[in-house]
Amino acid sequence: MSWKMVYKNKSWEKKGSLLDALREEGLEDIILGARINGILTDLKIIPPFGSVVEIVDWDDAEGKSIYWHTSSHILAHAVKELFPEVKLGIGPAIEDGFYYDFYKDTPFTQEDLEKIEERMKEIIKKDIPIERIELTRDEARKLLEELEENFKLELLEEIPEGEKISFYRQGNFIDLCKGPHLPSTGKVKAIKLLSTSGAYWKGNENNPMLQRIYGISFPSEKELNDYLKEREEALKRDHRKVGRELGIFNTFEEAGPGLIFYPPKGALLRLIIEEFERKEHLKRGYLPVITPHLMQADLWKISGHWDNYRENMFFLQVDEKDYAVKPMNCPGHVLIYRSTVRSYRDLPLRFFEMGTVYRYERSGVLYGLERARGFTQDDAHIFCTEEQLEDEIKRVLDFVFFMLKSFGLNEYEITLSTRPEKYIGSDEIWEKATIALKNALESVGVSYQVAEGEGAFYGPKIDLKLRGLLGKRWQGPTIQVDFNLPERFDLTYDASDGTKKRPVMIHRAILGSYERFIGILIEQYGGRFPLWLAPVQIAILPISEKHEDYALEIAKILKENDFRVEVDLDQAKLNYKLRKAINNKIPYIFIVGDKEKAERKVSVRTHNQDLGVFELNVIINKLSDEINTKKSLIGG
Repeated sequence: MSWKMVYKNKSWEKKGSLLDALREEGLEDIILGARINGILTDLKIIPPFGSVVEIVDWDDAEGKSIYWHTSSHILAHAVKELFPEVKLGIGPAIEDGFYYDFYKDTPFTQEDLEKIEERMKEIIKKDIPIERIELTRDEARKLLEELEENFKLELLEEIPEGEKISFYRQGNFIDLCKGPHLPSTGKVKAIKLLSTSGAYWKGNENNPMLQRIYGISFPSEKELNDYLKEREEALKRDHRKVGRELGIFNTFEEAGPGLIFYPPKGALLRLIIEEFERKEHLKRGYLPVITPHLMQADLWKISGHWDNYRENMFFLQVDEKDYAVKPMNCPGHVLIYRSTVRSYRDLPLRFFEMGTVYRYERSGVLYGLERARGFTQDDAHIFCTEEQLEDEIKRVLDFVFFMLKSFGLNEYEITLSTRPEKYIGSDEIWEKATIALKNALESVGVSYQVAEGEGAFYGPKIDLKLRGLLGKRWQGPTIQVDFNLPERFDLTYDASDGTKKRPVMIHRAILGSYERFIGILIEQYGGRFPLWLAPVQIAILPISEKHEDYALEIAKILKENDFRVEVDLDQAKLNYKLRKAINNKIPYIFIVGDKEKAERKVSVRTHNQDLGVFELNVIINKLSDEINTKKSLIGG
């Protein structure tokens, strides 16, 4: 029996198991798993006759997933040996490592984590073989009942009839799991536990609270150490820490999880972004609209959200009628379009709104600004003819690239997401919409990946995923083509031939949500924003009380020139005030003392550089140029 193996553009015929073949080729230590006819699997399997086998290594995302999934089982194995009373939840690989959820009466301590990590290293050193076992449903139920793993029993009942039920065993540890996994525990070379947190079972606050342990692993100690250094630096830039320290945002437990409050500096930052973007929208022919936060449920039934998105929405009753708090702005824009007769001469019609929406995100996935329940989108809907569609998508892409460049965000991935399992509309309409997006991407010459089945329920989309800390990707700009809502809401326009035709609808957000975008900006700059974005652009530090009148005079002149200024009138020593301004990440610091006051000048510095003494009109001109060009001209 033979099969074809493919590895880094090299292919050959092999017999026996994948693992046997890899041993023959000397690849056993670097190959982590395989795709057999496109399906990810373990290495111990014997591929069916005629199979095409692609073997995956650490450079493959699915290779990392197998590595980290096995690491999570090693974690669970260690915990069960040290704390036999603990009950198992789930333990997946994630984008950046792995975690496992455990039910335990008392919290894990730091000392517990150290013991668990040591036991994990012992399990790895033993190089215990990992074995896949398939059981019938009754056999699986009996085993889990004997083990008293109630959470796993619940997962077992959710496995569809006819689907294989598999367990993975390593020594005295066994776990209900689809896999795949590495051949043995010793394949994991370097491992570290990172943190713990609470997590509701299945992300539902009505379920028991579990304890989640996060970890990371790598094929070498060097890679692990490099990661830990990068992580330490990333934690210093974490927007949840920096944003609160700088007064950019707050969340309040008494208000509810996932709801964002902006103190003055955060509100200023957001207004700066909004104003810049509003002007750019108007330049490009967009028309502003404003829609209510609350609309009757019947509207969401027509749009399809009731059937396809209801679990993510908030509802209430008013005058015995069902209402929904809007999770999206599109139905409101549709009603404005439909409120008057439209002609082909009106198209393309571009409505935009800084629209606040609310979505029910599970508490377990909330993450500061980057995943909240209430947020504001720079949302727009373009109504156009089919002939105009591709050009409009290209214009949106151009707008997106311009905005990201303006904010210094040059690292992103582009994906084209296709029809999901749950969708509305015909296959023909979906095909037409997908082709339009694909053609637009190819015509502007950008590389992209296809994300099969990840489109919105009403249409395919282009997403730009922005780089966060430790390589994490967050969805930002999005462009979605929709033939369905115009059909469901009976939208028309008077065509040039006198007939009524349907417009096509483009849903798009240029930055995404302001909350997530601000979180990404905080991490991009570590809170040290470029001058044009900084909530406070200049701190003026009088050396002593006798210099305060001159400092206040300078502040008045700067404010008249549209600079955002703070004067530090604290009676502390200059070094203390200077350190405070630097810690607050204010771009420029003006120091005034006897000499500056006498000469009507200012001493200028940044957090790490003394720039010298300037006449006030000279420094105003230089900083004004820096704001207008959005480039650092004197501060480096």
